[in-house]
Amino acid sequence: MGNLVSQYLEAALDRMANYWTKPSRILLLGLDGAGKTTLLYKMKLGEAITTIPTIGFNVETFKYKNIEFTAWDIGGQSKLRPLWRFYYEGADAVIFVIDSADRYRIDEAVHELHRVFEDDALRDCKLLVLANKQDQPDCMNVEELREKLSLHRVTRNPSHISKTVAVSGQGIDEGMISVGSSRFFVLVVYGKTKKKP
Repeated sequence: MGNLVSQYLEAALDRMANYWTKPSRILLLGLDGAGKTTLLYKMKLGEAITTIPTIGFNVETFKYKNIEFTAWDIGGQSKLRPLWRFYYEGADAVIFVIDSADRYRIDEAVHELHRVFEDDALRDCKLLVLANKQDQPDCMNVEELREKLSLHRVTRNPSHISKTVAVSGQGIDEGMISVGSSRFFVLVVYGKTKKKP
């Protein structure tokens, strides 16, 4: 049943992509080492690449499931986080990546997520939380993260948590398809783009 629903949503996304021309502007945020850059290049290239810590940002435009994105992967080191706010303007959505195996820094990740969404520039932004590194021993599952994150206190906009393993690509489709349903991409793309003439 779930596979049938995923196939239906994917087909719907393919059809919707024909109506919009402007890429959706996505911010990839999260603490350093969460897997943001790995995720970005897995979506763009379809393969995992060796990455180094991002100092500054990476920006890529690509199609994923026939929807065009411009994704900004912004470094997550503590000294770079105050600079995140300079990238908020014009963002359609935030994908906040969490290292599910890093229990030591989960409170720090929660604090940063809440701080990000206190900014008025993201008032209308949609949120996808990717619980990355689900292949690691003793990682936090989605239910545990949902409780810790208190997403209802972060944003009144549609939000979703999806479990992923960025290096293998596991869960990326599920997260992006659930985001692509009426909970996310329809709202993101419809509100920010123009239909083709």
